[in-house]
Amino acid sequence: MNETLHAILLIAVMAVVTALLRCLPFFIFGGKRSTSPFITYLGAYLPYAMMGMLLVYCYKNVSLTSAPFGAPELIAGLVVVGLHVWKRNSLLSIGLGTLCYMLLVQLVF
Repeated sequence: MNETLHAILLIAVMAVVTALLRCLPFFIFGGKRSTSPFITYLGAYLPYAMMGMLLVYCYKNVSLTSAPFGAPELIAGLVVVGLHVWKRNSLLSIGLGTLCYMLLVQLVF
């Protein structure tokens, strides 16, 4: 089989499977209009739990006994909090906080 045709068929199969997997919940639960209490609970509390896990993960290897004493992490964390309080946009605050951290680590510290 031609390599180009093989690659195209692989991509087509992956696209169909991905689309079906994304549509499957709508096919299964399509008739229901009410959301289960468990899903409502997860929707309310899971984002905060994920943010807490990310916070622990980001600060777990910070050394307070050697230079730069966690300064880039602290500054980037303050940028994230400040932007989120100011703009209330998670994507903006996390994106610019990550950019700030990378610039501090690469250029300053």
